[in-house]
Amino acid sequence: MRIRLCLAALSLAGGAGLATLSAPSATATTTTAAAACSDVEVVSARGTFEPGTLGFIVGDPVYSALQKKAAGKSLSSYAVNYPANLSPTSAARGNTDLVNHVKSQAAACPNQRFVLVGYSQGANVVDNSIGISSAGAVVGSPIVATLPAAVEPKVAAVLLFGNPIRAIGKSVTGTYQSRTLDICAKGDPVCERGGGDTGAHLSYRDDADTAATFAAGRL
Repeated sequence: MRIRLCLAALSLAGGAGLATLSAPSATATTTTAAAACSDVEVVSARGTFEPGTLGFIVGDPVYSALQKKAAGKSLSSYAVNYPANLSPTSAARGNTDLVNHVKSQAAACPNQRFVLVGYSQGANVVDNSIGISSAGAVVGSPIVATLPAAVEPKVAAVLLFGNPIRAIGKSVTGTYQSRTLDICAKGDPVCERGGGDTGAHLSYRDDADTAATFAAGRL
């Protein structure tokens, strides 16, 4: 099935760009509601205006690929519930929702592990949630909540795509660094300072298999 995506705008700020897609601005939907706890939950924060259940460009294809790679393990998913728009509070709201959900889920399912996925503004949401501030990045925000130390060992992998903090010279360091795969397509102006290829920001479906392999190796 062919799904048409239209590049609606590329806003430049601080030398980095923001690709936005034409799509309804409805809030994300929770996709995990199984009565039994799964072995692994994929928590995905979609990009700005990105359509799809977990995110058409990143979340959905990564989840599908991980289902094949994580043989013998049951998977469930959660779409971070936040506006994913250009509001200055959007990423902060996603940060709060992600942390609250993972804390609640970890309490309900003590043996469950998590794979955190973030694309574009969603990468800012994940960055903040693991203690790396996205303030100053395109559609970033100061940290408003972080995953507690008790939850940290349950996070098996962090998968980031088109991460805006990279355009301001930052990256994931510290506790989660060895578990993080942070992919920036060549020329993507959202994550590469001076990048000029707006199409590169829409190319991350091509990296779903690589990201799933990375995550599966850490489950």
